[in-house]
Parts: sequence; structure tokens; C-alpha cells
Amino acid sequence: MSSSFIKPGQTIGIIGGGQLGRMMTLSAKEAGFRVIVLEPSPQSPAGQVADEEIVASYHDRNALSELARKSDVITYEFENIDYQSLQWLAEKAYIPQGAELIKITQDRILEKQALTDAGVNVAPYLVIRERKDLEQGIQTIGYPAVLKTARGGYDGKGQFVIKTQEEIEAAARLLEHGPCVLEAWISFAKEISVVMTKGVTNELTCFPVGENLHLQNILHKTIAPAKISAEIEQKVHQIAKQIADHLDLVGTLAVELFLTENHEIYVNELAPRPHNSGHYTIEACNISQFGQHIRAICGWPLQQIQLLRPAIMINILGQHVQPVIEEIPKKPNWSVHLYGKDEAKQNRKMGHITVLTDNIVETTKELKTTNIWSETNE
Repeated sequence: MSSSFIKPGQTIGIIGGGQLGRMMTLSAKEAGFRVIVLEPSPQSPAGQVADEEIVASYHDRNALSELARKSDVITYEFENIDYQSLQWLAEKAYIPQGAELIKITQDRILEKQALTDAGVNVAPYLVIRERKDLEQGIQTIGYPAVLKTARGGYDGKGQFVIKTQEEIEAAARLLEHGPCVLEAWISFAKEISVVMTKGVTNELTCFPVGENLHLQNILHKTIAPAKISAEIEQKVHQIAKQIADHLDLVGTLAVELFLTENHEIYVNELAPRPHNSGHYTIEACNISQFGQHIRAICGWPLQQIQLLRPAIMINILGQHVQPVIEEIPKKPNWSVHLYGKDEAKQNRKMGHITVLTDNIVETTKELKTTNIWSETNE
């Protein structure tokens, strides 16, 4: 039996205690594993359901050593972990995903280079290190363009869309946070994403491609399957395979893409973990993105993915929590997931709902009649 095979009853360590860690933990517990979470905040979403929670910063070497000592395999639920600390930990513990994937995906400059090297399309871009680079870059890229910090930033933070010369001044403030990437604005017809998982024996599976709607740069909803042709779906799977092979992927990786009117596909971003746009898989597929990830890192054979029914997933932000709770008695077809976060702040991801449906159009109309979610970018 392979040494990479982790058996039920053994312990999975998870770095990060957010909602992705919570859903990962629930999948792991279902398969009979023990789970230890390392997270700075006590009673975190994942910590609430894990067997043990080590409360410490992600780069606390003593805490990481404790996690290594107590775990048979270690994974992570988000990419903003200190790369050096993860590299150091990989010498002391079994981390099938390694540390290099984190190094690439937490830095947009390295990520763009890796995608280019993998032979997939990205928006034309330039690396911007100082103000004069930005002035020159705009001359090359043209308007509109998007300036993004190379490190940090999520849900639209650390980004500035430059539409006119007058906005360069305000955009340049992002350079205070370090190097940036200037990208051409892609006029897309659809935002789509694919979540894939690769096992330690190199088997690769892709979940159905989802179609995404972002509001104020935060994912609002995902519809699966995306309304795309079989040819586009095949292209997306080919892109996924090229990226997985180039990165020596183990575990789960989400790829966010833009699809243009003339059927060009551009890779926007990678996330080296389960992803918000893959939450629909919990109810809509034969195995969830979290269950498949646990199988991958534990050396279990991956399941072949089946979409059981089409689905709509909608995020529950802070302002939606109370109205959603009030709606529960009237909505037997809603699967409601709340993440156990302590405070329902405006625009904070607090949970999601998934609705399985054979009629996406009708269900979309029904969801609108609740008036819980506005679908404008106002």
C-alpha cells in the first residue's frame, strides 16, 4: 500500500479556518478522518467543526511544528500563507500540494508568467513597478485597463479600472503596496470557471463549468452547467489540463476565465483550493469539490464527476442573512449553508444557498421575487 494513502482514523491538518476549511473538514469527517485546524481566530468556521483548533498565526513556526507533529497529511484552504513558512513545513510534514503552487498563485506576476508558459491565453499585460511604468504601460495597453496589486487583494480589493488619463493618478496609489500588473480590459460575454482536482497518481477530473455573475467584484451567483457549447467546454477542459500539467498540480485548483463574443477564452485568475464558484457541487454532483479534494490529498482514487441536476448557487452576504433566515420556512427547495461567522458585516460572505432545478430561467425569476438580492452593480 502506498505511503501516500491516508486511512480513515488518521489526521488531516488544515492551514486556515474559514468557510472553505469548514466544508473541507465536514467532508473529511464524513470519511472518518480526524481534523486539526491552524487559525489565528478562536472558534473559526472550520475550528467549530474540527477535532482540534491550534490558535496561532499562519507563520508561527512553533504552531506549524505542532500541526506537523499531530497530522498525517497537511493541506490549506487559502493562498495567503507565507511561502517560506510552508516550504519550511514541507520538510517536516507530508504536504502533497507542496509549496510552489502557493508561491505562484499568491503573486500575480508569477501567476501570469506561469499561465503564459503553460500555453494558455491571458489578457495582454505588463509588470508595473513605478509611476513611469504605469504612464508608459497605458500607452501600450490602452484604455480601459485594470491595475492590480501583484500580491494580496481578493473580491476586487487591490484593483483599479483606469478608463481615462485623469484616473492614472488615483490608480498609481496601488503602487504603494508594491509591484502591480496592468492588464488590458477584456470585454467578455460570460465569466466562467472550472474547478479541477488532480490526484497523487496524476488522474485529473473537472467539475462542470460554471457561469458566474459578480456584483461589486464579489461573486454573487454561479449557474451550473454554464450555457456554453460543447466545443467551448472541451476548450476549457483542455486549458485546465495544460495548467494542471504545467503546475504539477495535486489537489484542487479553480480557474476563472473570460469568454468573449467571438469565443476566445482568457484565463483571469487561479485559486489553488476549492472555490466559491464550486459550492454548488455539494448538492448538484455525485461528490463535492471538498470531498474530491480530500480524496486527492489522501491518495484515494478520484471519483468520476457527474452532474446530478442543474443548480444555482447564490452567496449570502452580511446584509442577506436575516432575510434568508426569514425565507427558510417557505423554501423547501433551498439548501442553506451558513458558515458560523460571528458578525454579519455588509458584503462579508456569511454563507450560500443552492437550488437544484430543471428550469434555470424560472428558478432565477423565483429567486428575484424574494427581493433579498439585487442584481445590479450600483
